[in-house]
Amino acid sequence: MNGALPEIEHSPLCGKVTRDGETVDVQIYRIADSDASWSLEVIDAEGGSTVWNDMFDTDEAAYAEFVTTLEREGISCFREAPANIHWH
Repeated sequence: MNGALPEIEHSPLCGKVTRDGETVDVQIYRIADSDASWSLEVIDAEGGSTVWNDMFDTDEAAYAEFVTTLEREGISCFREAPANIHWH
């Protein structure tokens, strides 16, 4: 190996979501040119990161999990607990 980092593929579902005056950046990604599972990360306005421990078969499944968490817990859940990790 040449030590190069693998290229990352970002889902077209990535982007900013605003609710109740707060904005988060939804990042869904995987290793490019592979059948690897998708990772889900939500970054708050201060740069804090919430990362799901589970991987997702599709980017749509990852986004659906984000929406489910947003609806169930509210957007503030992404900033209230530092180093927030979801264990689903």
